[in-house]
Amino acid sequence: MAKESLSHDVPSVSAPSAPHLYRPMPVRGVTLRNRIVLSPMCQYSCERRDGLATPWHLVHLGTRAAGGVGLVVPEATAVAPEGRISPQDLGIWSDAHADALAPIAAFVKSQGAAPGIQLAHAGRKAGTARPWGGGGALSDERGGWTPIAPSAIPFSDGYRRPREMSERDIAGVVRAFADAAERSKRAGFEVIELHAAHGYLMHEFLSPLSNRRTDRYGGSFENRTRMLLEVTDAVRGVWPEDRPLFVRISSTDWVDGGWDLDQSVRLATVLTEHGVDVVDASSGGTSPAQQMPVRPGYQVPFAERIRREAGIATMAVGLITTAEQAEAILAAGQADLVAMGRELLRNPYFPLHAAAALGSPERAAWPPQYLRAR
Repeated sequence: MAKESLSHDVPSVSAPSAPHLYRPMPVRGVTLRNRIVLSPMCQYSCERRDGLATPWHLVHLGTRAAGGVGLVVPEATAVAPEGRISPQDLGIWSDAHADALAPIAAFVKSQGAAPGIQLAHAGRKAGTARPWGGGGALSDERGGWTPIAPSAIPFSDGYRRPREMSERDIAGVVRAFADAAERSKRAGFEVIELHAAHGYLMHEFLSPLSNRRTDRYGGSFENRTRMLLEVTDAVRGVWPEDRPLFVRISSTDWVDGGWDLDQSVRLATVLTEHGVDVVDASSGGTSPAQQMPVRPGYQVPFAERIRREAGIATMAVGLITTAEQAEAILAAGQADLVAMGRELLRNPYFPLHAAAALGSPERAAWPPQYLRAR
């Protein structure tokens, strides 16, 4: 990312003495100004249920860019209407959606952050009420729909039984991801992340808990990873060579007999051969039976092992809440980036304050409009 494209000065962070959190990270033709990433978080704010971005999205995402984040990634953005988690989620299945997102990408970039987008399909977990609407599956009368999945197995008793996808359905979703990548390029996004985690469609294909197919998309590791690799190849085929491609995975299902860390390492190794630059190592989401030991940094070991054994850059995520914790993760070589979600909801200016906490206040990219408060 060229410095002259920014609307305000970005402090030099190339000196070896800079905290790891504030060292720039070049990925292909994009350089992130620091290692802090806004983790994708659904806002459930497309009030017309049309998937079009609203002023809320501009303010929410733009504030984090002005707050000093290195890479801003909006919520899971559906590549098809039936791929939305809730009817109020963002989409990018038409040119109108790209047009609505373009001003957001432009503003994020103008503040010195890289604009990213997470392309997603919710699979069997689609068509649910937003959290403050009670959650759970929506009936057709309430705006829901019959979801699709690798196998006709509902996520839980509170979810609708999905329709098992045909190979024609699979090919259609692969095309939808490629079309969404083309629109993302036209909208001005510089990073794409493919969502293959949290029990959504591509994770459903990966996990034997949700994939009981007997054709070439089910059974063996090679078959269960086939759809994700087809999507990756289709997206990489239209996404410019100088723009990075991330993949978010659930490193483990936290259920015996499900997807696990050994398979994640193996998958990450394969993804490097398909043009993926960074693996975003999350976990869980495919089974309500999961036993997840939630505590600060509980997923960091996944990013560390994948990075070490697969030879790919990783992003750590999950209850990373302080500057000192994030710095320690990077300094120890456990990950290359740290994604923060809830902490950036609580404090959109975390990157500005974290630099001071690490003893390097000059590293923070304060907007000139806010300098009087520094």
